[in-house]
Amino acid sequence: MAWRSSFCCFLLVALLFSNNNGCEAADSSENKAEIYELKRGNFSVKFTNFGATMLSIVLPDKNGLHFSLSLGFNDTTYFGSIVGRVANRIGKSQFTLNGTVYKLVPNNGKNSLHGGPKGFSEVLWKVYSYNKDSHITFTYDSFDGEEGYPGDLSVSVTYFVIGTNKIAVKMVAKPLNKATPVNLALHTYFNLAGHNSGDILSHKIQLFAPEITPVDSELIPTGKITPVKGTPFDFLEPREIGSRIKEVPGYDINYVLEDLKSGHLKRAAIVKEDVSGRKLELWTNQPGVQFYTSNMLHDVKGKDGFIYQKFAGFCLETQGFPDSVNHPNFPSQIVNPGETYMHIMVYRFTAS
Repeated sequence: MAWRSSFCCFLLVALLFSNNNGCEAADSSENKAEIYELKRGNFSVKFTNFGATMLSIVLPDKNGLHFSLSLGFNDTTYFGSIVGRVANRIGKSQFTLNGTVYKLVPNNGKNSLHGGPKGFSEVLWKVYSYNKDSHITFTYDSFDGEEGYPGDLSVSVTYFVIGTNKIAVKMVAKPLNKATPVNLALHTYFNLAGHNSGDILSHKIQLFAPEITPVDSELIPTGKITPVKGTPFDFLEPREIGSRIKEVPGYDINYVLEDLKSGHLKRAAIVKEDVSGRKLELWTNQPGVQFYTSNMLHDVKGKDGFIYQKFAGFCLETQGFPDSVNHPNFPSQIVNPGETYMHIMVYRFTAS
């Protein structure tokens, strides 16, 4: 079965790099928040142009029950949003590029988180193209100096539904006049038993990542890259999320994916939930994945009025390494004019 999964991934990459032909015309959604749906049979994914956000994923479990696998929607927790211009944290909200010190707008103590107080998750995107049977493309023009970042940046995010159980995401960014860091991420919270089913501690996860980038007390990387083998961060073999979580407590760390060549699609994670029989598989072309277990959720009102608590969902945010702009030993996130940033993710859902 491994060869079959790999073959499917190569086909998906070919599709993601192709142009979107036969698309419906763009609408006027840049003036207001709207909801859009991609649907194939019993497989439904909903989005909004506010934050280019994925609102819900609905498809049957092993018993034929339909429910949303993703948490949402709340303006303060990035549920399902695209975050940037640089996802994750930048220490002391500053970095130096080509001899210039850029000071960002802090929103996480003295640090910058997910692009600042009004990052990409907090703006209205335009709908560039939309076909309810196949894809939706959102675009955003980030201006020079927005949240402190240099240069104008043209950004697009396309969500594809493939068959009746796959979602592919293509994030593209092009600097227009200045070099700038770019690190986009999709901040979806998953609970494979259903968004309103409780905690995710019994989910079994396998991460194809032999190392992490450890952090300090403010969750800023120290610059080191350390092996996970034998530690509470070791998910090289499948085990329950909650099996060693009290030793951490709670996961919020960047994992270094194994043998990841730039531009190649690689399996990052597998997550299973026994009651629903659901399995999520994730592929990406990025070097890292942030594994987060919603440690900060507390009495957060979600969709359908459900109240989310700590450990209500997990995030797998494929990405460049956090605070890379301040750690020369990390893979660079600097993109120059004439270059293109491209970030690909593929989710495959099954139930048995």
